[in-house]
Amino acid sequence: MHNIPRYCSLDGFTELSHSMDGVALRTLAPFDMVCARTLNNDYFIFMIDPETGKALVQGGRYFEEPIEATISGSTFGGCMLKMGFLGVGLRMEICAGGQRIITSPVKALRIEHSES
Repeated sequence: MHNIPRYCSLDGFTELSHSMDGVALRTLAPFDMVCARTLNNDYFIFMIDPETGKALVQGGRYFEEPIEATISGSTFGGCMLKMGFLGVGLRMEICAGGQRIITSPVKALRIEHSES
């Protein structure tokens, strides 16, 4: 019999995500920027509306130029999504141009707060 890793269950995912380094988007202000380094790329996320996840995103092969997108949240790569949260060790889910992009795992996050 195979054991399912704890983080693959809803309870395990919830428990683990509470102890992760990360940022809840709703705690940010409009015009704050999230700088995310993933395993493969750097992303610059300029928050327009932190409540909805609306942002300008640049980075990686899909966002060579800044594009308006929605930051949905973070996932381990499966179907469970922690809405409105970006976490170290998780993959970001970004929706833009009718496509859903899943990044490689986040290695580091840095927040630059707006001066307004």
